[in-house]
Amino acid sequence: MIKKNSKAEALISLKKSQSLLGKIIKMIEAGDYCIDIMQQNLAAIGLLKSAHQKLMAGHLNSCFKNAMASNNERLKQKMVDEILQVSRLVNK
Repeated sequence: MIKKNSKAEALISLKKSQSLLGKIIKMIEAGDYCIDIMQQNLAAIGLLKSAHQKLMAGHLNSCFKNAMASNNERLKQKMVDEILQVSRLVNK
């Protein structure tokens, strides 16, 4: 389970990005200037990346840390595999 602090911080970033996406959609529908739209889009991407980092930090400091402290080798390998899988997705 992710620490509440990390989860709360991630939620803030996600809610801000959700609001910003609504604004971007309205900008596109209104025919706003392309560069203005792209700047807002990059801001939304930044918020989503920030949320991802907060979620990852929370996971590493809770679920991952607990798994590594256990004697369960299968669980440890599963956690490592999950981190690698998420890292590959981030780098696509």
